[in-house]
Amino acid sequence: MSATGRIRPLGEFDFKTLNESTDPGPVVAFYCATFLKPEMLHIYRQVTGLGRVQPRVIAQKLENPERFPFDKIDIVPKPATHFLRRFWFRQVCNKPWQISGGEQRAITDILNRNHAQLLHIFFGHIAVHLLPLIRTWSKPSVVSFHGADVLVDMEKRAYRKATREMLGAVTRVFVRSASLKSAVIELGCDENKIDIVRTGIPLLEFPFRERDFPENGEWHFFQASRLVQKKGIATTLHAFTRFLQQYPRATLTIAGEGPMMAELKELTRRLKIADRVVLPGFVAPEKLREIYYSSHIFLHPSETGSDGNQEGIPNSMLEAMATGLPVFATKHGGIPEAIENGVSGILVPERDHEALSEALIKSVQDRQLLARLARNGANVVAEKFDQRKQIQRLEEIYLGMLGKLG
Repeated sequence: MSATGRIRPLGEFDFKTLNESTDPGPVVAFYCATFLKPEMLHIYRQVTGLGRVQPRVIAQKLENPERFPFDKIDIVPKPATHFLRRFWFRQVCNKPWQISGGEQRAITDILNRNHAQLLHIFFGHIAVHLLPLIRTWSKPSVVSFHGADVLVDMEKRAYRKATREMLGAVTRVFVRSASLKSAVIELGCDENKIDIVRTGIPLLEFPFRERDFPENGEWHFFQASRLVQKKGIATTLHAFTRFLQQYPRATLTIAGEGPMMAELKELTRRLKIADRVVLPGFVAPEKLREIYYSSHIFLHPSETGSDGNQEGIPNSMLEAMATGLPVFATKHGGIPEAIENGVSGILVPERDHEALSEALIKSVQDRQLLARLARNGANVVAEKFDQRKQIQRLEEIYLGMLGKLG
């Protein structure tokens, strides 16, 4: 079954202009179980930005097609026996479930029908489920890890074993940061098959603008993230509470959806800051950009979750940096690969709201520091995370794997 729509890359830059050749290039198939959840904008940017290869998506279900329009999608829905199979594998066999023979044949038929020359699977734990397909498909395969998927069920011996088998079966492994590369190596991956392919930010959508910092204490802080533990939002709220003691006219907006919404609202009430904090839920990209430009400081104090879950490099943090927002974050995951403390942002220890509040109180008294952090942060994003450069690097890896580079 195909979903109809049209390819419309976000942003003004037409990646097709990178290539004047009329050759459409080889077909690269992307497997993404759900195309696409709201927090997967980076995947949409990556797939739709390609110009030297032809992207084709295979998914189990389609979500948010109006937000992520794309017309080259094949849907292979879960079979009626999926939940029974999942129960059998997980509860009886205590190992990760894997696709059925029927699903494997359906996906293989799609790959062959579309003349796919390479298969790219999003998320490590999904690739484990596709291990029978990876083993039998004769052409190159790639799996990309994005953060949390490095640790899904890794405390279980059978899951760790299956992950090692998957890492051995795929041709290449993509990670978004050096910290994720180290984590994947710990899972048993050959270091020589790993490529760091960073998140790409469409810089034309997030042009740098210098901020006019307030003279009257009306500082506006902003955080945009999923409302989950590893985003450190409780740390943000506690630090902001202390900041308000000196700057009572400050405000904080935390944009995003997630399971912690009710808990965070209750925390703002307990801290008696509910009148200074806005939790709007999901914010559309256009509105998100408006908030970036109307804010003075961006917060992202990520932390390791109780389940070991870590960040790669947060996309919203990079977008904020590109716009010229000074970023205050933590020494966590891949964040130090984008921020040098005191140079391109401020980093404090995880879960240390006192250190975060002290850094904020000190920094707002030094406007030259904030301006310097803003400019340096934007320069880092332009140098390391420009979507055009990352797309070109990705295409070169694909074409190199297929022997078509040059």
